[in-house]
Amino acid sequence: MSAAHELRMVIAVDDFDNVIGFYRDTVGLTVQSEWDRDDGRGVLFDAGRAVLEVFDRKQQEANDILEAGRVVGGDVRMALKVDDVDDSFHRLVIAGAPLMAHPLDAPWGHRIARLETPHGMQLTLFSEL
Repeated sequence: MSAAHELRMVIAVDDFDNVIGFYRDTVGLTVQSEWDRDDGRGVLFDAGRAVLEVFDRKQQEANDILEAGRVVGGDVRMALKVDDVDDSFHRLVIAGAPLMAHPLDAPWGHRIARLETPHGMQLTLFSEL
């Protein structure tokens, strides 16, 4: 197999317009391209550089307890590196994103906060301390 050049995360949602508004207007991601055809609608957002993190269950539980105060599970969680975790967190909470955990400083040198997206995915915001 040749080297991978881009990682894409694809989500299928029922409330398309609400979810698009969340990522575009609330999170602030830039629309790269979009389409509205007979076979469906879609939007590509520029979310910066992609990294794939793979944890064993023990690491997942340790991160959940540190970041959310409890094991919240889920096999997939999205994390976005932002300039200011506190500002982004407050903006998303005001916009109605369900809170999972308030911002805190993690021992690995990140400021982190957890929320939930309109389609139920866990969202971690992080920045380097």
